[in-house]
Amino acid sequence: MRPAARSLGDRRDLGVMIMFVLDVILGLAVLALLIYRQLSARPVNASALRLFVILLIVGVLQTYQFLSKNHAHPLTFAAIIGSVVLAAVFGWLRAGTVRVWLGDDGQALAQGNWLTAVLWVVSLAAHLGYDILVAHGPDARGLGTATIVLYLAVSLGFQRLLVLQRAQRLQLTGPGQPGDAG
Repeated sequence: MRPAARSLGDRRDLGVMIMFVLDVILGLAVLALLIYRQLSARPVNASALRLFVILLIVGVLQTYQFLSKNHAHPLTFAAIIGSVVLAAVFGWLRAGTVRVWLGDDGQALAQGNWLTAVLWVVSLAAHLGYDILVAHGPDARGLGTATIVLYLAVSLGFQRLLVLQRAQRLQLTGPGQPGDAG
């Protein structure tokens, strides 16, 4: 191999490695933010979906960037769909660990607990493990890290929608009624 060709390949490999590291760092930072926010009591309302929308946009952009640089194969899209389903399942599981109650002013509040935090970590590990199991071939390498933020956004969105539904039921029935999830 000529030195110029080798250096081009080395630069491409370095670029891939840098993107991998940046995706992991961003994913871990988002995970830390989500856990921190969920362990504090927060009002439950539609504006809570703002973070979901921001993360979804960032996640879609990262995924698009990955797919545009790697020749997307139908199996790659199937792997992404499977990951989204996994995200929804973990969002559903975590929603059940969130305490929802009415504050003195009648505003619904929500707060996760240690199990919520553990499920966030397990969820991310499951996403990366799923990637290792299903994303094969050079075109799919790095799919799991490239879709971390998308995965976290979908999981958060699903969880938030379920918690919002519980809060609305609680506000309709009042505390101490069957809708009381806390």
